[in-house]
Amino acid sequence: MIRQLIKTRRKQVLIDINTQKDFFLDNGIARVGNRRRVLSHIRRVMAYARAKKIPVVSICEVHPENNGGFCVDGTEGMQKINYTLLNNRANFAADNNTDLPVDLLREYRQIVLHKRCLDPFDEPRIDRLLSEIRANEFVLIGACAEGAIEAAALGLLQRGKRVTVIVDAVGALDKQKAKHAFRKIAAKGARLIETRKFAGISHLKTVGTYSDDIMHDSQAGIVTADLLVE
Repeated sequence: MIRQLIKTRRKQVLIDINTQKDFFLDNGIARVGNRRRVLSHIRRVMAYARAKKIPVVSICEVHPENNGGFCVDGTEGMQKINYTLLNNRANFAADNNTDLPVDLLREYRQIVLHKRCLDPFDEPRIDRLLSEIRANEFVLIGACAEGAIEAAALGLLQRGKRVTVIVDAVGALDKQKAKHAFRKIAAKGARLIETRKFAGISHLKTVGTYSDDIMHDSQAGIVTADLLVE
């Protein structure tokens, strides 16, 4: 067991998934359709996490050189977007191990873990870390809604965690599949919100907004899964 993670219960932990260049830059191999809108919200969430000292667990997809696809190890495309990185961080490769330092979240503000698969819980080290961290709320951002975000949210919910997904800080490849994914994880108990609900109003110049594409329940503060992509 990770004694330090078990001992201390944190209010929130931010789970940052696949915020990599191949997903979010215009020349990325697996670029999401709504990337320009989503990136402004991801930037805002990361700035809020820095200011509030919220621990960040970053999960990155990495494939071998002979994969011939996206996020290939050693390429620029597999690198994280610059403003999703904190200075005080620890990095862990995908190597089938579960070893983690006892005082991991005491020593580092950000933990970066690599995965070679869609579902983060298929990586032993990620499974162990996310299963053993104690927090009142796990907040998810990144890509893709219908892939790793859905798998991570469902995996956390299955482990009895409270999950919040910031839908306007999540990229999608397929509009219809993304809508279905959000509806599914909401039905399982996840809370769907917008960035402004989590981090307040930003004074940063934005690239766009989902305000016309998402339906709201003003009393409950709930965002439905009617996510649209470009």
